[in-house]
Amino acid sequence: MHTSETAPDAPAPQPRRVFLLGATGTIGRATLAALLERGHQVVCFVRPGAKGLPDAALLRFGDVTDPGALARDGFRGERFDALVSCLASRTGVPRDAWAIDHQAHVDALAAAQAAGVTQVVLLSAICVQKPLLAFQQAKLAFETALIASGLTYSIVRPTAFFKSLSGQVARVQQGKPFLLFGNGALTACKPISDADLGGYIADCLHDPSRHNRILPIGGPGPAITPRQQGEELFRLLGRAPKFKQVPVALMDAAIAVLSTLGQLSPKLRDKAELARIGRYYATESMLVLNPASGRYDAEATPSTGSDTLFDFYARLLGGTATVDLGDHAVF
Repeated sequence: MHTSETAPDAPAPQPRRVFLLGATGTIGRATLAALLERGHQVVCFVRPGAKGLPDAALLRFGDVTDPGALARDGFRGERFDALVSCLASRTGVPRDAWAIDHQAHVDALAAAQAAGVTQVVLLSAICVQKPLLAFQQAKLAFETALIASGLTYSIVRPTAFFKSLSGQVARVQQGKPFLLFGNGALTACKPISDADLGGYIADCLHDPSRHNRILPIGGPGPAITPRQQGEELFRLLGRAPKFKQVPVALMDAAIAVLSTLGQLSPKLRDKAELARIGRYYATESMLVLNPASGRYDAEATPSTGSDTLFDFYARLLGGTATVDLGDHAVF
């Protein structure tokens, strides 16, 4: 197993002044907690009315898609050491993706450079390795801009989140079958928890081995297929596994219909893109892609942390953990 964790006896990181984007998302909250725990001063630029963030964080309010607001209400002409972004578009449809995953980041980078920032840590996604969708292309375009900026950068590309793999827990609890695309072994991933990912992102600030690098990262343990996820859920519930297979061709047919209708309706065009996103995740593994062979490689996908998806499932089923699926509610 590859690990990239800070040694227990490593010196404490030098406190920095950090400007954080995306602090209200699940990964953003975990990253904020990790930054504060490491002694950094964190200014969060969030939507007006955002609540529930730690008192130790300094909140500033504004619209991240407005470059004037970023500079005026966010950076305020002050000096910062680092920009950390966990910001991502909510839907992934082209309009949102290019506005948030690309343009808002380009504007934030310019404002950060004007504020004296010398280091940027970016939460990206491992799926940009094979960019077939608008949000992947938008993320990749900003990655390219960041690398060209001359600033010290760390581009973190996590595999799958616990949240995105918990959409079927409730339906299985209700006695329904676990849905599989194809045979349930078309894809695999190495899921990473919010806390482990937040700590990994925060440690990029002071770990020189993570500087000026693209960093794919997964959680501990072997890669897991959707069928294995379902089998573990049923085992935890003490029930015999019950699966329902959904042919990928069915998704292709739905995409074709929505794409045709989308020529007449922006709303249906967005639905077609969401269907394409669903198909991508149903057929592509969230692991490091070997460019020579075109195959996904679990062994080449680094691991970090200690939280496992199956332990999280046990906590969900036991009522000691909750998950707000939001836009991750695929099923």
